[in-house]
Amino acid sequence: MQIIWIALIGVFGGIMSGLLGVGGGLIFVPLMTFFLGLTIHQAVGTSLLIIIPTSIVGVWVHASQNHVQVKTALLIASFAILGAWLGSHLSGRIDPLLLKRIFAAFLVLIALKLAFSK
Repeated sequence: MQIIWIALIGVFGGIMSGLLGVGGGLIFVPLMTFFLGLTIHQAVGTSLLIIIPTSIVGVWVHASQNHVQVKTALLIASFAILGAWLGSHLSGRIDPLLLKRIFAAFLVLIALKLAFSK
């Protein structure tokens, strides 16, 4: 049964990643905690590995459609590397329940921004 959930999460997450540019945190973390029983820490780490191949495929297709701002992406990525390093170290020090609540608050803020922006 778990392989079915893994396949469904993979297909759904892949579609959402390619369609909306989201995946790791927004899609895979909640799905893996709810349906696979991973801890929040395991889901975060696992999602980071998942986004490597899905991002490569997504960038490839979007670049072929001239939808990638390479200079902007590389500048942001150069700073995001530092942020990812810091965030990964902080995550291991945060209680799982608190981390879930921080994650939930972030999702609510993003949802509200998307729902009420033009």
